[in-house]
Amino acid sequence: MIQVVENPIRPEETYAQLANSTAGSVLLHYAVVKETPHNQAGIAGVEYRRAGDMEAELAEIAENLKSLWQLEDVLLIRRVGCLKTGEIISLVAASSPNSEDVFAACRHGISCLKKMKTVAKKERCEA
Repeated sequence: MIQVVENPIRPEETYAQLANSTAGSVLLHYAVVKETPHNQAGIAGVEYRRAGDMEAELAEIAENLKSLWQLEDVLLIRRVGCLKTGEIISLVAASSPNSEDVFAACRHGISCLKKMKTVAKKERCEA
């Protein structure tokens, strides 16, 4: 499953979205806006905008993960808008019968989300 959202990503709701009936391992990784010189002193944070078909790119990443590792499910969520320090940018989650596959898949998924071509990033945005 993939999602592009404007509202905050809610960790307490994401686990329930992930199929895990035969999973022996479930991993959820949240990327968070960290404080940098760009988002201090009155600057609200970082702005992420659509620069293409984000859903198609996320779907391609999810299918790639499923083809490379033995996974029960994959959940990718990418947020757009102006995000403040500490807010969740994205989620890469996977469930698998074994932990090695779930860790490898999430690590690769994180790398792919960082390189998305359909997301434009502006280092700071106004509150």
